[in-house]
Amino acid sequence: MSRKPTPPRPTRTPSKASTGQKLEHALEKALDPFATALKRATGVAAPSAAAPAAPGKPGLDVSPLAVPFPAIAPIGGVEIATARAGFYKHKRQDLTVFRFAPGTTCAGVFTRHKVGSAPVDWCRRHLEADRGGEDVRALVVNAGCANAFTGKAGADAARRTASEVAKRFGCRQRDVMLASTGVIGVVLDEKKIVARLPDIEAALHADRWAEAGQAIMTTDTFPKGSAAEAEIDGVKVRVAGIAKGSGMIAPDMATMLAFIVTDAAIAPPVLRALLNVHVRTTFNSVTVDGDTSTNDTALIFATGASGAPRIGRVGDRRLKSFSAALDKVMLDLAHQLVRDGEGATKFVKVTVDGAASPASARKLAKSIADSPLVKTAIAGEDANWGRIVMAVGKTEEPVDRDRLAIRFGPHVAAIDGAPSPTYDEAKMSAYMKRSEIDITVDVGSGRASATVWTCDLTKRYIEINGDYRS
Repeated sequence: MSRKPTPPRPTRTPSKASTGQKLEHALEKALDPFATALKRATGVAAPSAAAPAAPGKPGLDVSPLAVPFPAIAPIGGVEIATARAGFYKHKRQDLTVFRFAPGTTCAGVFTRHKVGSAPVDWCRRHLEADRGGEDVRALVVNAGCANAFTGKAGADAARRTASEVAKRFGCRQRDVMLASTGVIGVVLDEKKIVARLPDIEAALHADRWAEAGQAIMTTDTFPKGSAAEAEIDGVKVRVAGIAKGSGMIAPDMATMLAFIVTDAAIAPPVLRALLNVHVRTTFNSVTVDGDTSTNDTALIFATGASGAPRIGRVGDRRLKSFSAALDKVMLDLAHQLVRDGEGATKFVKVTVDGAASPASARKLAKSIADSPLVKTAIAGEDANWGRIVMAVGKTEEPVDRDRLAIRFGPHVAAIDGAPSPTYDEAKMSAYMKRSEIDITVDVGSGRASATVWTCDLTKRYIEINGDYRS
């Protein structure tokens, strides 16, 4: 990532404690492997009152890894509006609607969770139908209610939402895509959405990307957006997207919603192929906590407003520039999900080289990135390469123990299956204080590689999720 976090990292101010507090702190230190690190003045500290407040859920401080929302110019063929429907107790925008020009095409990728949500079922059914995704006219997104594990009542609420939006926008129900995020097990009250549709319609505007990025947040601490430009047959086209996600982030996909719009003209099967190609190395290569959500959705819409020729064949060479731009936007958004991992203070890139196959490399990298022991060691700024050896070995993937090598950034921790003779504790400790850390592991079994991005695991993650429904 080229952009650097702008919010300053807060520090903890020492204070006197009572005997009871001292005992509590002693127990905390004994039980928590990274408590010591949180008290270092030069390291990661707990959020302070001076930290900037997040625009989403009250009580959350902006991630120290946050990046600013980019300037996203309007894209032809799409208008956006947000409103407060009241899915949250506190005052905030929690409803977002996109209206697309006639002829807009769409494709999507969804969670593989066995208890998918009603909006996921709705989108998947209509996009997979005959000529699905050929003329999508709207997208409705609500935050605060996942409408998952809600049975027929939830499905009916989703259908009624699409029906009401379709009536207002003059299209079919199947031309309205839906997405929800929030608490599982609560049926969506679509009346809250319907009541705000007049306000939504009046507020629709092409320049509403930043507002939309905020309105879809749950425990996110900053809105996530990205944009890029490309050419198709000499015509400039634009790609832009927003995403949300902070916890329950793990392939495939993550507790994330991602909405990407382009003014290119691309047939649904081609959009679907492009999305599937790039999702593997972007949204499906990030993990915060190893948990997969019921509502994960990534949708891409192509309005055709740029005037570029319509692409109807997957192998069309004119897609090269567009494909690169789409990958750039998706990877940027995926990285931002990790930067906003609940309680995160470290952005971590895990690369596995020398694997027997790409699938093996991916499994090994994910095992390292998902390991609570590895992640807590990183939170404690401890280059505990022994935990990485553990995470690699437990996968049962092909690994040559006598050729195993581990690096933290440029510093070699282990080589040829043993501690490095040049290991320097002082240099390694200094490196681990960085906010961005690279871990590279060569397992010596082949030539395949894979990269997964993750974050550290801190006490703040427990606090955020212990208080999720309140």
